[in-house]
Amino acid sequence: MKILVTGGAGYIGSHMVARLGELGHEVVVYDNLSSGHEWAVLSGRLVVGDLADRPLLKTVLSAGNFDAVMHFAAFIVVDESVREPLKYYRNNFANALNLVEACHEAGVKKFIFSSTAAVYGMPESGQVTENSPFAAINPYGESKAMVEKMLKDFSSAVSDFNYVSLRYFNVAGADEQVRIGQARRDATHLITVSLRTALGKRQELNIFGTDYDTDDGTCIRDYIHIQDLIEAHVRALDHLADGGDSRVFNCGYGHGYSVKEVVAKVKKVTGVDFPVVETDRRAGDPPVLIADSSRLRSELGWEPKHDDLGFIIKTAWKWEKKYQKSLGDNAE
Repeated sequence: MKILVTGGAGYIGSHMVARLGELGHEVVVYDNLSSGHEWAVLSGRLVVGDLADRPLLKTVLSAGNFDAVMHFAAFIVVDESVREPLKYYRNNFANALNLVEACHEAGVKKFIFSSTAAVYGMPESGQVTENSPFAAINPYGESKAMVEKMLKDFSSAVSDFNYVSLRYFNVAGADEQVRIGQARRDATHLITVSLRTALGKRQELNIFGTDYDTDDGTCIRDYIHIQDLIEAHVRALDHLADGGDSRVFNCGYGHGYSVKEVVAKVKKVTGVDFPVVETDRRAGDPPVLIADSSRLRSELGWEPKHDDLGFIIKTAWKWEKKYQKSLGDNAE
C-alpha cells in the first residue's frame, strides 16, 4: 500500500514509519518538524509541511494516489492545552478537519487516527471500554474527542470512507534496535522524566499526589510498549485494507502500575537512586485509568509481545542514554 503518515517524524509516528517500511509499504511522511526530527524518518520520503497549509496538503494528497492516511500529528501536553486552548483546537481539531477534507477530495477512503484515553476524563470506573462516555476534562482530550466525533459523522455520511480510531493509554519504551525513541526536550511522561532524572538531567522527580484511593496513594496507569502499539496500527490497517468498517479500539494492556511502582522499577533498571519529591495533586488526574482492550484482541487478533514494565523501561533507558549523549552540551 501507499500510505501518508502525518507526524511521522515524531515519537510514535516514526516508529510507525519504520514498521511500515519493514512491511514493504510505500510511505510518505508529512511533518512540520515542530517536535519531530528528520533523522527519525527511517523509511520513505519526508515532506516538510504543516496541516494548516491546505494548498500544500491538497497537492500532496492529490498527486500521491494514496491507499490510506495515518494521522499522528498533534499537540499532546495536557497542562499546555489548559493554558493555550486555542492552540490545541486549531492544531488538533481544525488541522485534522483540513486533512479529512483533503482526503475526501483526493479519494482516500481509509484513515487511521491517533486518539487518546484522555477522551474519558475521570471515569467512575478505573477500567474503561470503548463504550465509556466521552468526558474530557482538558482541551487536549476534548480536541481529540472532537476529531473522533467528526470522523464518525463523516463516515456515516460517506459510506465508503472508513476509519479506525486508536485510543492510546500511556505509551512508553523505544525501538529495540535503539534507532529511534522519545526525543522531545520537553517530554512530560513519567518514565522519560524519571530516566532523565536518573541521568542527572533533572535535579529531582516530582510525584503529584500521594493521597489517592489506591494501594500506595499514587495514581495508577496502563503502560503500553510502543512496538505493541504500532502492531495495533498494523492490524488496524489490515482491517481497513480487507474492507473492514469503521471501528474504535483501546490500546493498553488491561492492567496498571502506580507512580511509585514505576519509579521503583526505574531505579532498579538504572541502578540510580535519584531524588524524589512528593507534592500536591495536579488538577484532573484520575486515580486509576486502565484500558479494557478485549475488543482489540478479539476483533483484530492483537497479541502484545512486550507486556512487561521492566522491558519497557529497559528499552527506554537504552534510548535515553543514546539520545542524551547525542545532545552533548545542549542536553537539558
